[in-house]
Amino acid sequence: MLARGETGEADGNDAGFVAGLDGCPAGWIVALLPLAGDAPGRIGLWTDFAGFITAQPRLAAIAVDMPIGLPDWIAGPGRAAEQAVRGRLGARQSSVFSIPARAAVEAADYASACRAALATSTPPRKVSKQGFNLFPRIREVDAALRADPGLAARAVETHPEVVFRALAGAPLAHPKKTAAGLAERRALLAAAGLPPALLVGTPPAGAAENDRLDALACALTALRHARGEARPNPDPFPRDRHGLPIAIWV
Repeated sequence: MLARGETGEADGNDAGFVAGLDGCPAGWIVALLPLAGDAPGRIGLWTDFAGFITAQPRLAAIAVDMPIGLPDWIAGPGRAAEQAVRGRLGARQSSVFSIPARAAVEAADYASACRAALATSTPPRKVSKQGFNLFPRIREVDAALRADPGLAARAVETHPEVVFRALAGAPLAHPKKTAAGLAERRALLAAAGLPPALLVGTPPAGAAENDRLDALACALTALRHARGEARPNPDPFPRDRHGLPIAIWV
């Protein structure tokens, strides 16, 4: 089984596998892990979320580093999911962006998004440019989950930095894009039992090394979710008006 990228085209033979997805400059970097056995994992690249889902219809679970569940109103610094995990990360708290209400995410441009965010938040707050740049990816995931209730039951939101913090048992010492930060996260993934072959070599063109490590961290959440071991934050969690959970799973 292959994810589209330098390693080839997906063949749909995905039963017994889980996937972790992280947004990257070229689209989505995908890490595939087997639920059990000695089958090799894979790293690949896809330009669109819906295309990946269509090509891999039988995945046991999917964990994506992108917000799922968009409330109509925001009270405080972001959704309940972000507020539930941010305090665990120490100096890495800024990696958990505050996502605004659905109306802002669905806005056509930055000015409109800021106006919508101000009108749907307490206290009123605009949208950061960094957060706004995520909106097309958020809309991709949102559209796919709203269109397919079966997919919504298998796909969860996760956050790599929260996964790494859980693996380490404490906030990480180094930012993820530094050499020390990459080594710190790579060691945590190796200690979690990921195949060494997935942690070496060059990531697919259009993705960086931190993207690959983040996708693998997401895949660990997918693996735990498929086994019934992952937990949502907050717990219990709210849902948006389309029934999508507003929770970060780890």
